[in-house]
Amino acid sequence: MEVMKKYEIHPLLEERWSPRAFSSEPIAEDDVNEVFTAASWAASAMNEQPWQYVYAMRGTPGFDALWDCLATGNKPWTKQAAVLFVAIKVDTFSENGEPNIWAMHDVGMANAQLLLQATSKDIYGHLMAGFGSDQVKELLQLDENHTPVCMGALGYLGDADLLDEPYRSREKAPRTRKNLKEFVRKI
Repeated sequence: MEVMKKYEIHPLLEERWSPRAFSSEPIAEDDVNEVFTAASWAASAMNEQPWQYVYAMRGTPGFDALWDCLATGNKPWTKQAAVLFVAIKVDTFSENGEPNIWAMHDVGMANAQLLLQATSKDIYGHLMAGFGSDQVKELLQLDENHTPVCMGALGYLGDADLLDEPYRSREKAPRTRKNLKEFVRKI
């Protein structure tokens, strides 16, 4: 059996994960704005920054409206999140209206920075593909140039034992990553 060398990475990268157990503690508005500011510094093609975010704090009508857009499997564990948000890509370049084929990548970069900044403040995020895209478009009155990419939940860590199954087991399962040989090759 071949043993792979473990390479050191920044602790912030190792700490980032996608929990389902959130505490009821709210996040300060300044901290939320700091997290979205980190997203704004992501690299993007031609510095287009083709992303927009819409968010709401728990206990508000906006939170309830976003929560209603989630897939059934994401609703039970997101109800305790302090913040729900939608990441939206702008599909065309602002200068010429041409399709921005890199926009999805760029939104991913912004989301990664958002999550790392959140982690640096002991705030955790869980991005979700399980949501009604058409429902979000209608709720937010998005035009054809704006596409919801994912939804996200932000909050402080909670007690996994308070989750119902199957979420409790998933929360407690060991985190794993593919071996480098599975996704990196040198030519």
